[in-house]
Amino acid sequence: MNTPQESAYTFHLLTPERWADFERLFGAHGAYGGCWCMFWFLRGSAFTRGQGEANRLAMKSRVEAGETPGMLAYLGDEPVGWCAFGPREGYPRLQASRTLKPVDNLPVWSVVCFYVAKGHRRRGVSKALLKAVIEEVRRRGGKVVEGYPSPSTGEGRPDPFVYLGLEAAFREAGFVDVARPTPHRLIMRYVIENA
Repeated sequence: MNTPQESAYTFHLLTPERWADFERLFGAHGAYGGCWCMFWFLRGSAFTRGQGEANRLAMKSRVEAGETPGMLAYLGDEPVGWCAFGPREGYPRLQASRTLKPVDNLPVWSVVCFYVAKGHRRRGVSKALLKAVIEEVRRRGGKVVEGYPSPSTGEGRPDPFVYLGLEAAFREAGFVDVARPTPHRLIMRYVIENA
């Protein structure tokens, strides 16, 4: 299978009309372990208790209430990727993180999760999603997009551990390092000009 050009992908915010596509992409297990991309919204045992159907319903409730917690990538009519993003203050677990504490007082939009369908991994979907997220944040008047990827080490990592993205995709999308709180985590930013 050839790698599609970035222009082959289309992007749509997750809305009630796109919910079935989100479910199709995430599958019966909610992407990984029943998460349904609720990890950053819930702290401690609330997340663990909700793994599975409760997390699915919690995310669906957010979407039905008018929130747009992320963006889907499509190749034709097939949903092939997901990127969760939003203002940092909207993620209680991120706000409480000692590792990913704010590096300054700038308001940032945080990129907190990626999920790419198995047959589409390592084909540029994450980088394309990042570029689409930057444009959406620009449209909403944001100035700084921040991500927390795993640094490139040359070692393969199991898929569940790269849900915050990989350094290479962020770098290719124009992000730069601002901090390295641990050997296994970077804080990278994209500053939007003329926002």
